[in-house]
This record gives sequence, structure tokens and C-alpha cells, in this order.
Amino acid sequence: MTDLIVKQTESLTGIIRAPSSKSLTHRALIATSISEGRSRIENVLFCDDTLATLEACHMLGAEISKKEHNILEVTGLSKPLTPSNVINCRDSASTMRFIAPVCSLADGISVLTGGKSLRRRPMEPLLSALMQLGVLCYSTKGDGCPPLIIFGGGIAGGESFIPGDVSSQFISGLLFASPLGKADVDIFLSSPLESKPYVEMTVDILRKHKIKFEVQSNYRRFHVPGKQTYKPFNHVLEGDFSSSAFLLAAAAITDSKVRILGLQRNSVQGDRIIVNLLREMGVQIKEDKDFFEVQGTKDRLRPINIDLRDNPDLVPVLAVVSCFASGKSVIRGVKRLTFKESNREAAILEELTKMGAKINVNRETIEIDGVKTLRGGELDSHGDHRIAMMCIIAALRAIETTTIKGVECINKSYPNFVKDIASLGAEVHERELNR
Repeated sequence: MTDLIVKQTESLTGIIRAPSSKSLTHRALIATSISEGRSRIENVLFCDDTLATLEACHMLGAEISKKEHNILEVTGLSKPLTPSNVINCRDSASTMRFIAPVCSLADGISVLTGGKSLRRRPMEPLLSALMQLGVLCYSTKGDGCPPLIIFGGGIAGGESFIPGDVSSQFISGLLFASPLGKADVDIFLSSPLESKPYVEMTVDILRKHKIKFEVQSNYRRFHVPGKQTYKPFNHVLEGDFSSSAFLLAAAAITDSKVRILGLQRNSVQGDRIIVNLLREMGVQIKEDKDFFEVQGTKDRLRPINIDLRDNPDLVPVLAVVSCFASGKSVIRGVKRLTFKESNREAAILEELTKMGAKINVNRETIEIDGVKTLRGGELDSHGDHRIAMMCIIAALRAIETTTIKGVECINKSYPNFVKDIASLGAEVHERELNR
């Protein structure tokens, strides 16, 4: 395991290229792997989660080869092969929720498992939706959590009902597999869709691969004709706003000037709203066609009142920035944070409170009264990549040295984060431990 020692840093300066989008890498891999023919994906993100999806797609018959540093060539199959072994999704919920419906298109039986964190995450709504479409599938423990067993033979078609407020990944998984079903599929959401931008991202990928579908009733119903064929498409992936938000936040709370390359103004990513939210808080952000530049405001931040039910990955970022605002910030729509890599709601409360933050958490809301500074100490990542990065950013403004335990979990989404933040001038030092 790896600990990270972080010292207070007065300012950051420099230029960083944003990591590629994790969400788009997952989706491009899935879509190209079930396309008939050869596709190309440029600017791929290689991290623990996307490698899990790449390996799963390979086990289902896609031929995937690396052409250059971050370019993949994918030759897909519209009818996936039965995997010859158990599919290990590591700790990637996206991988399991996208791949499970695709496994139903193979002839044989697929078994999907993952790490300790993933085996605690809910899958029952997806299993129930697939059963309604004629797919036999089970949780091996009978509790709706992985490991999962998916019996192949194809999606029969028909109507499927699924909640929209548990995980948008369930809907995306169904949308990927349904066009290859034996008959038309109608997906009905039994509750309003949360994290809608992520489904919009999936819809955009489907269109690029010439898949026909209808989105109805403000994303409460999807009609997908069956017996379709994915056409190859060459993807060029943009930078990741969810991960880059931590760099933007680091610059915002310090007296810094940081430029981030590779972020698109007209991005399909919902987390692009981080730019406007930071501006609301008083952060100066300059933008151009292919970069955003932050001028830190340090002690002149304003509090914010925002509902993040569509952007849950931004909660840890804005929680840190809110610690330094002059007043009370309110972050609403946080109930689903309980089911992330950690109980993220509880982890935010625990770690920021250790540092002297004035924070109150309930099931729906996080309230933070701004303070002038935080104090360092012993922090825990909770095995959660976004909690680890949150702690690192907070430590930049702590008056004492901070040690963060278990930062290797950052490899799940942004393997170069520590290197990048150090290149901007942060005083960080990794310490390898045998525990």
C-alpha cells in the first residue's frame, strides 16, 4: 500500500494535459467491441477501471490491439463469444453494469465478479430488468450483489421497468445490448433519471455507431428496435472533466495559475458544469477552444447552494472548495453517494472533520461552513479514488503536514494525478508500506 505525505503549498503554476475521459473510454470500448468491423479509439485512458472493461471485451471476442501510446484498434463482433473464464471487473461498477447485458447476447454462461468494493454494490435492478427481457441471470449470493451469473441466448425483447435513481449505468448497459436483441425493447424508468448526463453520453455513442432508438418522456422511456448492427466508428476521446475538477479545485483554493489542456468547451460530459460552479464561487477561469485556465482566488470564495444529483462525482471536489468559502454552502442530492467505492457521504464527513472543517451531513444534504484554513493529520482514502484526491487537495491548504493512507486507489481513474499535481509545484511524497 502507498501513503502520500502532503505539505502546505502556497501556489501552483504550470500547464497540464487533462487525463482522457474515463466514461467515454468505457463506452467507446463497449460500442466498438460489438460493432461489425474495425474501429479506432484515440486518446484512450488506461486506468484500473478501463483496463477491466478492455479485458472483458477481449474475453467476449473483440480483437483489441494497441497501435501507439494511447491508440487502440478494435475489431468487434455483433454476437459476443462465451467467455472462457470468469470475467473479473476489478472494482469497476461501470464495467459490470455495461458488460452484464452484453454477456446475455453470447450463447453460453458468463460469470462476472470483482474486488471487495464492487461485490458490495447493488446490481439487483439490472438483473430484474434483464429477466423481464427474457434473460436468466442471478446474484450468486442471492443478495443482488456480485458475483453474477448471466445465461446467454440473447435478449428476447419486450418491456423492461427499472428505477432511474439508483444508477444510470443500468440504463446505459441495457441501451448497449438491446439493439442486438431478437425483438424491440422498451425501457421504462419507474422513477426520474438521475445522472442524466451519463445516459446522454451513452446515447451520443450509440448515434455514432448508427444505432436507431427513441428517447421519450424526458428520458423516462426508451424504445430500441431489435436486430440492429453496430457500425464501426473512429473515436477521438476528449479530456475528463470529472478528474480534472480536482486540478481546477486545487488551483481555486490556492494562489495559483494553472492551465489544463484537452478539455472541450462543448463537451458531452455532464461534469463540465464544474467550470460554471467554480465561477459562481468567485474563481476566475479563462477558456479557449482546447483549454481552461484557473486563476486562484484563495480567500475570496463565495458559498454555493447546488443540487448535484446529476453530477455525484463532483461532490468531493465542491466539498473541499466550500471549506474555504466565506459562508455556508449547501450541496443537495447526495443520497446515492452511499453506494460508491466507499460510503462517500460518510467518508467526506469523517476526513474533512479531522482537518477542522465545519460540516454536517444527512442522507440528502451536505452543509459546510467555510473556515480560513484546515489542519493536517492522518487521513484515510477509504479505498476510494475520489476521496483520496479530495484529501490531497484539502491538504494543500492545511497548516500542518498531512499523511493520506492508501492512495494507490487513485489508479482506478487518474493514475498520473500525484505526478501531475507535483509537476505544478505541490509538495508531495509517496511512501510505500507493507501492511
